[in-house]
Formats: sequence, structure tokens, C-alpha cells
Amino acid sequence: MNLQQLRYAFEVARRGLNVSEAAAALHTSQPGVSRQLRALEQELGVDIFVRQGRRLTAVTDAGREILAIVGRVLDELGNLRRVGEEFAGADRGSLAVAVTHTQARYALPPVITAFKKRYPEVRLKLLQGNPHQLARWVLDGEADVAIATEALDRYERLVAVPGYQWHHGVVVPSRHPLARVKPLTLEAVAKYPIVTYDPTFAGRSAIDAAFERRALSPDIVLTALDSDVIKSYASLGLGVGIISSIAFDRRKDRGLVLLPADHLFPVQTTRLAFRKGAWLRGYAVEFIRLFVPHLTREALERLAAGRGEDFAI
Repeated sequence: MNLQQLRYAFEVARRGLNVSEAAAALHTSQPGVSRQLRALEQELGVDIFVRQGRRLTAVTDAGREILAIVGRVLDELGNLRRVGEEFAGADRGSLAVAVTHTQARYALPPVITAFKKRYPEVRLKLLQGNPHQLARWVLDGEADVAIATEALDRYERLVAVPGYQWHHGVVVPSRHPLARVKPLTLEAVAKYPIVTYDPTFAGRSAIDAAFERRALSPDIVLTALDSDVIKSYASLGLGVGIISSIAFDRRKDRGLVLLPADHLFPVQTTRLAFRKGAWLRGYAVEFIRLFVPHLTREALERLAAGRGEDFAI
């Protein structure tokens, strides 16, 4: 048994049992991966995968247990590498942050500015996607941390800490009839076409739930992944925009007004997540604490080790 075999087995499982994709990701050949998988199974004395001819079709019961252990082994190997890197060059390295567009555009700039002043030789990489993609990237080791409002707290293998809270707002052209409605109601908003977030982004589930509670069926004519697109189409009169209130800038978004909707939609919490059990380099700890300043270093270490309590803002 060797580490190469463990990596091959784990990558094949991660790639949905597609040996060709796993081989490409590992920069090796498909026959080579297949041989190593057989060798590993023979040494363990059990099958990890169910086969139909040359195809892998499922993971066996024993395979699920084995792959769970392999995942922990590979995580610890990654931790060993990070420990070495930390002591070899504490202020050098790279940090991959998986983030949604809204967070990258509106929440992260002051954090990244402060971080780069403190760690000018650390290379930052932003990976943008939907919240479930962000979680997967962290779990697969492609990103160190993820930042999003949706989904991150639903993954058992992630530690998700609350960063800050915010509300949705309704954005319309300044002369739009809704701008004169006092107080603003969901019934009034639902009379117009709506432009808002894709269902996996920025608290969209809370928007839908708010309308459902009032037995309203809004006409959502367009969905987008980021606030800037929503504001653009709202300014064109395509529909009433519902966005994160942090994404509105009175100076830049001329011709539009933001109507407060704190009373219409529940408060939202943006979270930062990292893999449970991960050994965090010093600059990664500093990045997390810049985004979550109320999180002490000691509490962060307990959470990373899986010993922390639920953390609230």
C-alpha cells in the first residue's frame, strides 16, 4: 500500500467513478490508475468499487469506510505540508479564497487591502462560483476558505463561522411608483416584475419564503448571479430589483433608489467556512480574523479541531 494508491482511489471516487477524469487530474494514464486500484484492493482483501466489465459503477460498503479513512489521511498529509511551509517561510505562500461575486465585490476589498499590507508576499487567489461549488472546492482542497451567505453551514465537514449580517433591499428607478409607497409591502412589490438573485445565491431562499408566507406568487422575470447585473436591469425598467443592501452605492447607482426592506425579509448571515481538522497557516488565521474580527485565535483553533461550540455574531 502506498500514498499514490490512496490518492488514486480517492480521486476516482471524487470524480464520480470516472477513471479517465481522475487520470487526467492526476497527470497519469487510465490503465495505470486501474492497475493501482486493483493492487490496493488486493492488499486490503476487499473491493472498494463495484465493477461491470471495465466500468466502475458504485462504491462498496467497505469502500465507503476505506475512502473515509483515506480522506482523513490525505487531509493530514496536507496539514503536514502546511506545517512545513509555515516554519520554512511564515510570511510567504498562497491563499485560495472561494467566494461569490457579491462578497468579492462589496465585502472583501477592505479585508484584502488590510491582508496584503500585512502579508505582501502571500499570493491571493479568488475562485468565484455558487455556494455549493465553494463548499466543494474547500472540501476538495482547491480552496482554503469559502465565503457566502447560502449553504456553507450545511456541510458536516466544514466549520462555518458567521461573519456579518445584512438585509435585502428593493431597488427601483427614482421615479418608480414603489418609491412613493409608504410603508413598503410585499403585496406592493409583487404587483411588478421582479429581478433578483439565482436560487442558490445571496439569501434567495429567504426571499422566496417571504412571498410564500403571504401566499404571493411574484413574477420573477430574470435571475442573476450578482448584484450589479440586477441593478442594471432594474435601471432599464425590466423589473423591480431585490438585492443585498450592501451592494447599493448612492454615488455610483445614480438614477436608482434603495427602498429599505428590513421589515419584509429576514436578516441574512454571511459565513466564512474552512475544512474541519485543517491546520491553518498563520496568514490564513489572520485572513479569517480580518473577516471575522470577533473570533479569537483560541476559539478559531478549537473550531478547526472540531472542539468548538456554535459561534454567534
